Amino acid sequence: MAFGPRNAGAFGREARMDELILTTYDWVPEMPRGLVRDLRVRWALEEAGLPYRVESTPFRNRGPEHFAAQPFGQVPWLTDGDLTIFESGAIVLHLAEKSKALMPADRRGRAETLEWAVAALNSVDVPSQPWALFRFMGLPGEAPEAKFIQDFLKARLDRLETVLAGREWLAAGRFTAADLLMADVLRQVHRFDGLAGHPACRSYVERSTARPSFRKAYDDQMAHFAAADAAGS
Repeated sequence: MAFGPRNAGAFGREARMDELILTTYDWVPEMPRGLVRDLRVRWALEEAGLPYRVESTPFRNRGPEHFAAQPFGQVPWLTDGDLTIFESGAIVLHLAEKSKALMPADRRGRAETLEWAVAALNSVDVPSQPWALFRFMGLPGEAPEAKFIQDFLKARLDRLETVLAGREWLAAGRFTAADLLMADVLRQVHRFDGLAGHPACRSYVERSTARPSFRKAYDDQMAHFAAADAAGS
């Protein structure tokens, strides 16, 4: 349900009170495409069926307006009427409050979704990010630090493998915001074949990313950066 991207960034026309605006970079290099974290927000918006539009902020020249919206100079951020929210996990949980597709209404289902969403962003993402970063950067894997991260990640995946071997989705017996976040965290590991020894985790990522909402979000992100290439950004 995304409308066309604009190049106004956080500095475009004032948002209507009922309008959702996702801001991401105008361009990024090839390597991180498909993993820039506006994708998980696009995915959540598509799953929830919420209309939104995309605006761009410069990748190369990040000015005061950028840091006012995202204090670490990253993306994405979401404008929801008079609110501006940064951190993709926080944005997904904010959107989940607007949609039963992402957040169950019952007390138990909500609690399960929240605990697994936080587990994705903490217990699993903490070792996943440095593990993937080492591979992005082509760093040698024999250093003691690399082995520590490898063992740390394996311990987390071993526990998650046990859980996913017995269920299709993490919370409430169906796909929720928790699965969106966990699958997106695991995608960075799967990209470098890091789930080869964990078949339940690998299958979980594959069925999550086979969802039409993910495919649209992924294609839209790739098209956004490809348009910047064509425009000579």
